[in-house]
Amino acid sequence: MKIRTIIFDLDGTIADTLPLCIAAFKNSIEPLLGKEVSKEEIIATFGPSEEGTIRQLIPAHEEAGVKAYLQHYEELHYTCPVPFPGIPELLEFSQSKGVQLAMVTGKGIHSTLLSLKQFELEKYFRVLETGSPKGPNKVHGIWRVLERLNAGTGDSIYVGDAPSDIKACRQVGIPIAAAGWATTTDNSELEALDPDWLFYSIEEFREWLNERVD
Repeated sequence: MKIRTIIFDLDGTIADTLPLCIAAFKNSIEPLLGKEVSKEEIIATFGPSEEGTIRQLIPAHEEAGVKAYLQHYEELHYTCPVPFPGIPELLEFSQSKGVQLAMVTGKGIHSTLLSLKQFELEKYFRVLETGSPKGPNKVHGIWRVLERLNAGTGDSIYVGDAPSDIKACRQVGIPIAAAGWATTTDNSELEALDPDWLFYSIEEFREWLNERVD
């Protein structure tokens, strides 16, 4: 297949941002809740945007929690200052070949923009579709990107690191290149779902992509 559109996830695909997210959640939620919250409790709420996570964990303090989260997320971003090595070059290469680049992430719009600004990657993504506090919406986001870019599933791919990404792509009918290069990714979970392709390094993915773009 020739690839004309690539839709990227953000956390765990563009950068190793999951530890940053967990730290920002803990710093914002625990003072309002008055007790410690484990990493596992936080991750169990993932699917909605961070607003949805805070709504589940501290519903009585949602507005204050969201405000605190974004503040801590920005202040702690020095712990994840750059994207994965090779990502800027991959995006530059893809763009130079005329590939349309977009992003569909479960993150909220504010944290997404903070990270893209930190990584100096805003210029690469023509279209952004971000998460909803009501629940997972990547299927809708992917469809929206395809519609907005006038792209089809036959020459587009999604790149993401989570099992839920594979399931969302199956619902849409778009091929997925599973990203197995983050230390936070459980590749055995990805392998069990038999994605269209699974790459363990960005270099491996770029070599594969080089043969499929004009």
